[in-house]
Amino acid sequence: MSGTTKIDVQLLALRESSAAALYGMLEVLSTGGRSIRESRDMDPAPAVLVPRIVSPMREIFHCAHSIPVAPHCVMDADNIPGVLIITEFWLAPGDDMTDRYDDVKSWLRLCRDAGTTIYSVCVGSVLVAAAGLLDGRPATSHWAFEDLFRQSFPQVKFDPRPSICFSDPSGRLVTAAGASSWHDLALYIIAHHVSPEEAMLTAKFFLLNLHPDGQLPYANRMVRRPHADSVVRRAETWLAKNFRDPDPVAGVVEAIGIPERSLKRRFNQATGQTLIGYAQDLRVEAAKRALESGQASVEDIAADVGYENVAFFRRLFKRTSGLGPTQYRRLYRPFESRRSHAPTGADIT
Repeated sequence: MSGTTKIDVQLLALRESSAAALYGMLEVLSTGGRSIRESRDMDPAPAVLVPRIVSPMREIFHCAHSIPVAPHCVMDADNIPGVLIITEFWLAPGDDMTDRYDDVKSWLRLCRDAGTTIYSVCVGSVLVAAAGLLDGRPATSHWAFEDLFRQSFPQVKFDPRPSICFSDPSGRLVTAAGASSWHDLALYIIAHHVSPEEAMLTAKFFLLNLHPDGQLPYANRMVRRPHADSVVRRAETWLAKNFRDPDPVAGVVEAIGIPERSLKRRFNQATGQTLIGYAQDLRVEAAKRALESGQASVEDIAADVGYENVAFFRRLFKRTSGLGPTQYRRLYRPFESRRSHAPTGADIT
């Protein structure tokens, strides 16, 4: 190991940090594929990552869910890591972190200017955006924070689809998607800074899976955006009950009783969606539930949610969910299978 290159990697921890991502990445990056290399008497990796927890606080503190964190080092102008990872946070959907952690944001900008390679996991990209590092750049985060980015950081080119997004062409600024996408990011970091072989050995040792289809298969598009337009709220309620109608747009216009153009304009302003887009999302979400838990054919499910043209339904479903209906069913079928084979009295949620 004496001739092996050591790479300083620091993981930023704050009071809102998720311990799962923080400690998960710490262990995976610390261990890498060493266990497999040693058991097979393989040569050492060309480099090793040396991850440490960095924080604005020197003393032990508690992060989300009262889990203790003991920082290895403190962020300051003299501590500029080669690699910095902003791990996942627990934040309310409307919290854009613009009103606090000014010292952290300044340090992030200092690291960026000094040449640090910066990675973020899940909602960690909110802090990166609040520091101004994502202005004019593509970025991703957890799919549930799409509205927050659109409203608080409109200058960021937010993309809810990929598991990993290269926000800088040189690879010095990378954002990862929701929650367990830290698996994808950890393996990418190992592959990029150590070797692809080491990433493969790490994935085998920890049984880490990549998410090549991105995060759209896990997203729920029917997260209601808060607004004060009571007419639009009535339209949303009507569509939730009647989205299977042959022509839901005509139906909701008649039910609400205002001109179609006015309703479409108000609906788009309040929700950020078109009427037909909202109805289509309702239909796709209903189709997802049917695919997850039932045995009905794709053709029957398409007809049930309002589509006689099965080919159109398949194209719409894939565009919205990132997978075709059959692929989607295959992804979620193991959960239903485990439920049906559970011992009597087992509580599987």
